[in-house]
Amino acid sequence: MNRSSTPQNLAGSDSKPQNPLAEFLVSTLWMVPGVAILVFVIYLSLGSVHLSNAGRHFFSALIYSALIGMPSIILLNWIGFRFTRSHPRLILVFEVLALAFTATFGCFAAGVLFQVAKILPPNEFWVEFRASYPFALVIALAVGLGITSFETMRHKLQDATIQLRTRQMEQERANKLLAEARLSSLESRLHPHFLFNTLNSIAALIPSDPARAEATVGKLASLLRFSLNAQHASLVTLEQELKIVRDYLEIESTRFGPRLRYEIPIPPALGALKVPPLALQSLVENSVKHVAAQRSQGASIWIKGTQENGRLQLEVIDDGPGFSLAEISPEHGLGNLSARLQLLFDDAGRLDVTRENGKTIARISFPAGA
Repeated sequence: MNRSSTPQNLAGSDSKPQNPLAEFLVSTLWMVPGVAILVFVIYLSLGSVHLSNAGRHFFSALIYSALIGMPSIILLNWIGFRFTRSHPRLILVFEVLALAFTATFGCFAAGVLFQVAKILPPNEFWVEFRASYPFALVIALAVGLGITSFETMRHKLQDATIQLRTRQMEQERANKLLAEARLSSLESRLHPHFLFNTLNSIAALIPSDPARAEATVGKLASLLRFSLNAQHASLVTLEQELKIVRDYLEIESTRFGPRLRYEIPIPPALGALKVPPLALQSLVENSVKHVAAQRSQGASIWIKGTQENGRLQLEVIDDGPGFSLAEISPEHGLGNLSARLQLLFDDAGRLDVTRENGKTIARISFPAGA
């Protein structure tokens, strides 16, 4: 018989913590009379009980049930909490031994109680014990192990249900964050300043360089399309993400000209690896908005990527003054990105910001998977 990997108890519990005393009382209230009725019905069906003395036999069954059932509840609960994790393969042995002990104790205690109440003559104590013990042992093992198995399966089902609901909630949150990231990206593209500057740059290019103006319009359309619908997936290929990054940088280059300098020395071999959509683009946009747009000398941006020890690491490096992630609010693009990495990769996904050699490095890393 399999046992759950987490301690279970005979009384059972729901998702909220319960008072152990309350659990014990509830278990006792239904188990003791229930087992007594079961024993009485068995005796009645075997013809061992006559209707003339049915009340006395039911009272005896109730006493045996109480004196065996209550210690069984206590011991089985204790064994479940104490040994399920440390000795999972021996838990059944412990339960059988516990039930054998409580059956022995209950029969002995019932005999003593009957003698004290003068229901049983003194010279019939061992006769009563030998007559009741085998049946009490069988009933204790059958009922005790049956209820324990039922409670174990019930708790496994509850745990599986909770885990499934947790995964569903995490997936819903991940989808919500991804939708927020796409909306934020789209809003930044539709921001009047961005559209005005981009369209103004396109208009300025039409007389002197119509081909570049046409290409810029295509890149703007591609950027808006990707922001609206990043394949409705939690991951896209790095090649797709880099195309959007290049389109974004080329659009901004029509505005900033030589003030925006960038290099993307990422090996093509990494292009098939999966990344969260708009993750790298969010880092690049942060550098453009807070460095290139804020300084007369503009900004130099380097976008790098490496794969090592089964992890993909992407870096956006700029020559700006730097910032701290602690100052970023959850609603910020980078705050959203950090939350998405946590949901997609748990603790294996990270967003870090460091300063090295006078440059700011925004780095994301997570398990590499194609």
